Amino acid sequence: MNHHPKIESLDPDWDFASRRSIEQVEEGFELAPKFDASGTLPCITQHVESGEILMFAFMNKEALCLTIEKKLAHYWSRSRQKLWVKGETSGMRQQVHQILIDDDQD
Repeated sequence: MNHHPKIESLDPDWDFASRRSIEQVEEGFELAPKFDASGTLPCITQHVESGEILMFAFMNKEALCLTIEKKLAHYWSRSRQKLWVKGETSGMRQQVHQILIDDDQD
């Protein structure tokens, strides 16, 4: 997780970098996430200070872009097939301080 991709645009219509080679994905500085066949990728959310795992959820492209842009956690509900913001109804929103990705970006 020493990999810090460059994020040049925060527009949900933005296209992430294409995945040209293993070296580019694993060693490069471009954000080139690998979404699965349903258009999602897994996301583990941790407390910024304690490191405690708060939740496991999925993000689609729009959720990832909005999370980056607004610095609030957005997720994709696979059961409801819709975007949602953590804490939208409870008020317990998740402010995003940092996004780390694995070297495969998946």
